[in-house]
Amino acid sequence: MRLGVLDVGSNTVHLLVVDAHRGAHPTPQSSTKTALRLAEHVVGGQLARKGADALVSAVAEARREARALGCDDLLAFATSAVRDADNSDAVLARVREETGVDLQVLTGPDEAALTFLAVRRWFGWSAGRLLSLDIGGGSLEMAVGRDERPDVALSLPLGAGRLTRDWFAADPPDRKETRALAEYVHDTVAPAAAALLDGGSPDRAVVTSKTFRSLARLTGAAPRSAGPRVHRRLTAAGLRQVVAFISRMDSADLAELEGVSASRAHQLVAGAIVARGAMDALGLEEVEVCPWALREGVILGRLDQVPLEGGPFAADGTYTTGRPAATGRPTPTTARWNG
Repeated sequence: MRLGVLDVGSNTVHLLVVDAHRGAHPTPQSSTKTALRLAEHVVGGQLARKGADALVSAVAEARREARALGCDDLLAFATSAVRDADNSDAVLARVREETGVDLQVLTGPDEAALTFLAVRRWFGWSAGRLLSLDIGGGSLEMAVGRDERPDVALSLPLGAGRLTRDWFAADPPDRKETRALAEYVHDTVAPAAAALLDGGSPDRAVVTSKTFRSLARLTGAAPRSAGPRVHRRLTAAGLRQVVAFISRMDSADLAELEGVSASRAHQLVAGAIVARGAMDALGLEEVEVCPWALREGVILGRLDQVPLEGGPFAADGTYTTGRPAATGRPTPTTARWNG
């Protein structure tokens, strides 16, 4: 099965095409990103016309590409930038009418749960009680649990793009701005951290997202060219040093650093402050970086809906001996492929 996953995030519209079937490792075939920075087009709580126009154009192009690549299904979803806009219903209706793509809006907890599913599948059951963190453009997703469905899944309005827009007037931000943001992040994360730790400390803490990958790279983690299976980590000590270093740099200089993309450089300081605040609140001295995140979680959730072919499992979900098969995997909200 060839699946296309269209992720409409706060920073980019990303089409990922994979070949996969249930029980197999999804094999990427194509990856296309369009930088829209939708979060920066939200004015007075509304997604402005310019942002909506760009979104329609990007979704239409992604649909054409998915068809050209022979996708059997297109799973299209939007996250915080569209989710938080007061006119999201009108924007979604326009996208559906003009492109034929039925964008589904994930709730914050759904986003956290699907990211957690991807992390769990990557590290497996040996990870024990697993904690996952993901910093997006509009929100911070946090989840913890021992199974594939997290015990706690939370979403906080602490995205790197959102905070950069709302808290920083200068580039680089002045010390008063960074201190004020750090205090706000601490106050916002503290109750969420308490909820996540209520069931005990995690056996493994894992981070995903471009922000965390960039921060890990700046502290010496292997570059992307080394491949996804290289072990990468981010320490609290290294992160504190990076925050002190990058907070004095403007976005143009940050974009020159290895591992930092030009389109997200201006958000890096805010993202680093969120990362430090979350790790401090959770008492984490080290986290591991997972190459899988939300898009892979959506793919895995979709594949879980496909009956197994052959072997001891029947298509109706029973063993050939008649015993019921295990159930309970999270089901993502996905779009319909309208052909």
